[in-house]
Amino acid sequence: MKLTSRIAGGLAGLLALPAAAAAPIGYAQASGYFKRDSRPTLYQPLNLLDGRDATAWCSPTSDPLGELLSFGFKGSTRIDEIRVTTGNNFDENTFQTFSRAKKLSIKGGKSTQAFTIDDQRGQQTITFNPPLEGSRFTIEVLDHYPADDLDQPVCLTDVIFISDGKPLDGSWLTTKLKYDKNHAPLLGTWYAGFDGTPDRFLSFHFDGTFRYSYEPYDTKTGKEKVVEGTYEASPTKIVLELTGTKGKVSMKYSRDENKKGSKAGFTFSFEGEVPEDFKGVFRSVP
Repeated sequence: MKLTSRIAGGLAGLLALPAAAAAPIGYAQASGYFKRDSRPTLYQPLNLLDGRDATAWCSPTSDPLGELLSFGFKGSTRIDEIRVTTGNNFDENTFQTFSRAKKLSIKGGKSTQAFTIDDQRGQQTITFNPPLEGSRFTIEVLDHYPADDLDQPVCLTDVIFISDGKPLDGSWLTTKLKYDKNHAPLLGTWYAGFDGTPDRFLSFHFDGTFRYSYEPYDTKTGKEKVVEGTYEASPTKIVLELTGTKGKVSMKYSRDENKKGSKAGFTFSFEGEVPEDFKGVFRSVP
């Protein structure tokens, strides 16, 4: 599929918006979760955003080390605090039945902070001074309170991000967080550029929108760019429609047989004639 000159010109001229205190949240993704294959909606990572005790994310096994939770926003965001509900907080029985997260670390931009939460039900507030800033954040469970059955997975019920006293996720998102089997493998950020030091980022959001950003290391010789729009997904292809244009761009969705796992085994590449920024392969890891 060819990209029209109108789209190409629009891409070249779009510059990144100034950093804002807060932007809407776009996704929550996990490297894995409990019963992902048999009951994919039950413990999915989007449950962390709905502010409800009835839903939770749980690790694939009783050992959460190495599992990452990723959160993305539709632009630069300043996070003053997060409100965490540990365990599976549906009721007292589920809280005790499953293991509960104890020590976590959060990374945003160039900052990483570790913190410990109590083994109790309900929200617990963690304040950051100075605030964390960025459009992408990751959380890792470093330690947990074990359940009586040591084989039970480790759970978190909610992670509510706060900016200037305003919650950026919560119960109002519930109807927008429905599981979609075509969207689920895409949600999150995909990377292009050198391995380990990407400078192009393509994020797919749960509401059917995407955000592409070019973030050069040397801003004196390169200008930041942002391109946004909507996407449609099938098992083998993604079609992007850029805001302000009438054209569409398709991406080929393929498995990298050299890599293991689910999301880690997929890559994307644009089809047809595309601007220089969009050339190359987008991968699931930096």
